Amino acid sequence: MKTAANIVSILVAGVVLGLVFREFRKPKAATGPGPGEVVYQPDVAPGEEPTASKEEMDVPEVVRLDSPPLLNHFELIERSGKPISTDDLKGQPYVLSFFFTTCPSICPQQNQRIQKLQDEFAGQPIRFVSITCDPEKDTPEVLTEYAARYGADKEQWLFLTGELDYIRQIGVDMFRQPIAKGFHTEKLVLVDAEGNIEGMYVQTEPVHMEKLREAMRSMIEPK
Repeated sequence: MKTAANIVSILVAGVVLGLVFREFRKPKAATGPGPGEVVYQPDVAPGEEPTASKEEMDVPEVVRLDSPPLLNHFELIERSGKPISTDDLKGQPYVLSFFFTTCPSICPQQNQRIQKLQDEFAGQPIRFVSITCDPEKDTPEVLTEYAARYGADKEQWLFLTGELDYIRQIGVDMFRQPIAKGFHTEKLVLVDAEGNIEGMYVQTEPVHMEKLREAMRSMIEPK
């Protein structure tokens, strides 16, 4: 009986070892490309070099409007106290954004990126327009102090305020962006010299920021 039991134990052990060995021989399942690895795009022919990394492939497309905005004109108060309207902005392209001065994180980062754009395009025929979404606190005096933190040029980088309901209407009806008190998106809107919206760029995406720079250059370079 003891011999039979030993034989059975040996056979069971052999089966178990065989199964374990087969598992090790199985090819590993694909887990996808790692960080920084190149992803081959569907439109790249065999033998051609791909042009995008995995990070770039994951970036959402720049938003383009497929229909005219419901609102095509606004007038707000600049930090200088001067009224500024879309008619005043025509003749030069501009990059528009929403923010509020007491924002602890997103707005400072966003305005630092705009500051870099201002420095890069200093003296060029392009403006930056920042509209507060907390106008009750962000008076012209507060905006003046806030703009100074970023070295905002008084002519090239405008800071606008007004009534919240009106600003909310501007955001939704003109720029397709939800606006509430102390709430806004992370998108920068590029508007051409005629007042048409060229596209909306996510300021936290490096790929979008580079595309924005390219679009800005194309608008101001001589044809």
